[in-house]
Amino acid sequence: MSTGSAHVPSSLLPELVEGALREFFVSRADIVGAVGGGYPDAVAALESFVLRGGKRVRPAFAWTGWIGAGGDPTGPDAGAVLRACSALELVQAGALVHDDIIDASTTRRGFPTVHVEYAELHRTSRWRGVPERFGESVAILLGDLALVWADDMLREAGLDAATAARVTPVWSAMRTEVLGGQFLDIAGESAGDESVEAAMRVNRYKTAAYTIERPLHLGAVLAGADDALVDAYRRFGTDVGIAFQLRDDLLGVFGDPEITGKPSGDDLRAGKRTVLFALALAAADATAPASAQLLRDGIGTDLTDDQVEQLRGVMTELGAVDRVERRITALTEEAFAALDASDATEEGKVMLRDWALAATRRTA
Repeated sequence: MSTGSAHVPSSLLPELVEGALREFFVSRADIVGAVGGGYPDAVAALESFVLRGGKRVRPAFAWTGWIGAGGDPTGPDAGAVLRACSALELVQAGALVHDDIIDASTTRRGFPTVHVEYAELHRTSRWRGVPERFGESVAILLGDLALVWADDMLREAGLDAATAARVTPVWSAMRTEVLGGQFLDIAGESAGDESVEAAMRVNRYKTAAYTIERPLHLGAVLAGADDALVDAYRRFGTDVGIAFQLRDDLLGVFGDPEITGKPSGDDLRAGKRTVLFALALAAADATAPASAQLLRDGIGTDLTDDQVEQLRGVMTELGAVDRVERRITALTEEAFAALDASDATEEGKVMLRDWALAATRRTA
């Protein structure tokens, strides 16, 4: 089905988002080809990264937010809205490529990360210089390209001038917030901030804002929603977005590599001061000093699988896992209360509940 079709059924949304992204990459083929050299191959690697799996959470919430605010998926604006929502996947791609460099991650969705892939190309090609530095340099550029192209895809989506004017400040705020959240994350890790408050602040801006809250906000303004619905969406989106990240925190320590596509315990090795870690450390400081020392000594080091398993056991025994699960449940219930009290359409409410449950109960 063409993304320009008047009818865009939500059941096909992930497939249609990927179709819109493919069409956008095709639209850039001539200028990329004119640059020549290894650039077309690098862009092809970026395209593969963008299209390789992923849950399409951000376009899903933006699209569903639009429907909940009165958007018509059978109407003439549906194709333009779909393309605008799909542009969020390019923001996500740029953030992930850069995040993998920052975290020194080696795999993403079961494949080598972009910087690792290009370091290996440098190594096998026997080029001059340091392979790792080359890989990181290429990944930085491709991440930048994804972010630039996200803006291009939004601008060229086909929105009318009034709608584009409503969308622009929301889009701008989202980009600023996610970069701010990334800064808070690396600053907190470097400073060794162990507080739950700091971890929650990172969750709020690095994940919740651009994963669910702002995509919903975009969907609302795409439909011309009033301030009351925008406010309800943002409350819903913040709570579900934080719950989404808390689930990610659990998967980063306890997830199955065969499902998550990332090494087991990757967050512990990367030194991530997550809410899970902060809760475990606070409990250990209060009742189990030896466990607290074990957590502090282990975080951010090259842990063996056995050491990861030991830290998992400590976190579980301290009750941190149960506390995170309870927070996920409470946040989801608060989000649903805000949604139920809103004047979103009944169809939109049902769809948003389904997407929220899928986001907060996932295994990858």
